Amino acid sequence: MHASGMERPSCLPRSSKMNSYIANALSDFFFKYETPRQVLVRNRRVGVVCRLIQLGVLAYIIGWVFIYEKGYQSTDTAVSSVFTKMKGVAYTKVDGEEWVWDTVDYVFPEQGDSSFVVMTNYIITKGQKMGKCPELAESSYLCNSDSDCERGMVERTGHGLMTGKCVGNTTKTCEVVAWCPVEDDRKIPDPALLMSAENYTLFIKNSVTFPAYGVKRSNLVEGIDNQYIKSCVYDPTTSPLCPIFRLGDLVQLSGFNFATIAKMGGAIGIVIDWTCNLDYDKSECKPIYTFHGLYGNPNETDMARASVGYNFRYAKHYMEDKQEKRTLLKVFGIRFDIIVRSVARKFDIIPTLTAIGSGVGIFGVATVVCDLILLYLLPKREFYNNMKFKVTESVEQEPLDEFSSEK
Repeated sequence: MHASGMERPSCLPRSSKMNSYIANALSDFFFKYETPRQVLVRNRRVGVVCRLIQLGVLAYIIGWVFIYEKGYQSTDTAVSSVFTKMKGVAYTKVDGEEWVWDTVDYVFPEQGDSSFVVMTNYIITKGQKMGKCPELAESSYLCNSDSDCERGMVERTGHGLMTGKCVGNTTKTCEVVAWCPVEDDRKIPDPALLMSAENYTLFIKNSVTFPAYGVKRSNLVEGIDNQYIKSCVYDPTTSPLCPIFRLGDLVQLSGFNFATIAKMGGAIGIVIDWTCNLDYDKSECKPIYTFHGLYGNPNETDMARASVGYNFRYAKHYMEDKQEKRTLLKVFGIRFDIIVRSVARKFDIIPTLTAIGSGVGIFGVATVVCDLILLYLLPKREFYNNMKFKVTESVEQEPLDEFSSEK
């Protein structure tokens, strides 16, 4: 018997088509370039809108990004140090006692920090020693009997530890263990005792380093030598680079009244601004001083506020007849905070290319807006839609589909 005459179909034609398809796909991927088709629309209104948007984008890139924001430059902040030195002498005569105050007495701390206090007024309590004495005759400490004074209790605003006794003749107050006699700070000297502080002078020495660019600068810039420093006093118009400041001028430039702030104290900020363009010579990098009233009494109505002014206490201890005593001072003063603000800029190719690339991308906004106008707002939007998009009615059969049908 003979075998069936049916012959098995060959796989060679199908394999050959598959190889041809893969070769064509690789050839298209490596050796062909695709680009979107553009449609030239002759419409005056759309053309004007497109050019106006592009002009606005161009103005933004040039005016804001490059000119105002300096988008073509890199930036660096400075490492800085500040030294200060006060000069001036004050004279007071209180209760017939004369006293001369120099910088050791009225500047706190004495090391010349960037934040310091200059004393302008004070309340002094002399000869205090540890013992038992009555509290001040105020409502918080008044009593009628010992039961009103709880033994071992400490009032938040009191001066010591209550002994449990109510003492006094006409006005009775609770007895306390404290530095006696206790301080009476209810009456603040007016005018301030150290009004002459208005004529003190402050010398500021500031140095900055921009580590990214290796540039070092000092507020003692070119042209400021020892001879100039001996005679100059800062003035925002005539001597804007002089590093010596009169305290009265600082208070006035910060918007405060010296007589008012000297009585109760306050705070003033001195800002040294180093904004430098290092594309120019570094000698052009110079400081700018500004002054800001942070806390104080800019006018008399400010007196109605709670906790007005700035004050603190310190004591000078000494021995007398083998007993420790102290002189207590409640100091009212002006706190000065010197703040260094710095930024240096210099041309750098990387931020320049980044700014240009961002600007080119923003130009695409004009195309999006104009497309919206063409496709949705104009009367001939159907015509423009057909010109912009090519729609096929049917999908041609893929070569792989032919393989599956043959199979």
